[in-house]
Amino acid sequence: MENINNNLYAMSDEAILQLIGNFLLETRLQQNKSQVEIAKASGINRSTVTQLEDGGGTLTSFIKVMRSLNQLEILENLKIKSEMSPLQLAKMNQQKRQRASRKSQDISTNKPNW
Repeated sequence: MENINNNLYAMSDEAILQLIGNFLLETRLQQNKSQVEIAKASGINRSTVTQLEDGGGTLTSFIKVMRSLNQLEILENLKIKSEMSPLQLAKMNQQKRQRASRKSQDISTNKPNW
């Protein structure tokens, strides 16, 4: 499994699903948890855990099981990282207020008393 990352694009969809299922199975066994324990913690049926470990199931069930296995950090790479270009950053800095404006006052009420 060392070259799995290099060959992901060459793998079929079914093979990738099996890879994910194997990950769930191995992680569960490393944590010494049964399918029933994971199912209860995830709020799903044991048969759904079996389906996921066999490369099936739904995305929602997958997320629930990943949460129960404390493995959600693996999904961190899915977050969209917004990076601003230097031009966007400069424009944003130009639009920032540089100083406070005067409070508008009624000129007729602020006449000097001389």
